[in-house]
Amino acid sequence: MKTNTIIRSIALAAALAFLSACANSGKPADEKPGGREQNLLETRALVVAVDQQRRLLVLETDEGARVTLPVAPEFRDFERARVGDRLVVSYTEAIAWQVKRADQGAPGVSARETLSNPKPGEAPGGTIEHAITITATITAFDRALGTVTLTAPQGWSQTVQARSAADLERIRVGDLVDITYSELRAVAARPDPR
Repeated sequence: MKTNTIIRSIALAAALAFLSACANSGKPADEKPGGREQNLLETRALVVAVDQQRRLLVLETDEGARVTLPVAPEFRDFERARVGDRLVVSYTEAIAWQVKRADQGAPGVSARETLSNPKPGEAPGGTIEHAITITATITAFDRALGTVTLTAPQGWSQTVQARSAADLERIRVGDLVDITYSELRAVAARPDPR
């Protein structure tokens, strides 16, 4: 899948979440809307390759997806990992959004990846986070119809239905929307009991 297609898919999903789930409860009238939705998922995986020298672990999920995970030196017991081991991998998928004034940023796309190692005394494992942020521009909205049009940095636009009329009162044409899709994988070195 091409990068632009991935970005467009993420932005569309995030825009729909932003506009359908944004809550107004308890926010000051001048505060811009924002929010977050997340799902915690867990999958089982089979270790299909271990590269001790480069510290890489290749896992295959029960759904057939392959994931290569770099393993930091702080991950204890890596040397005991063997092809055929079954592990449990949990991860969180999240979409966060925040509307901001036009003078508080610029349209664009950014990505980040972070690795967290276990602290001394913690169980083996760690986390890897991949995140992409798209900053789109509100180019139109219609309070009567309850719709908002977002235009991405690449130039394509998407009009979506808003569920909260109160949020439409707090946005302006030209406002920016930061939409961040993130996936946080927590690799637990606990055996799969199956």
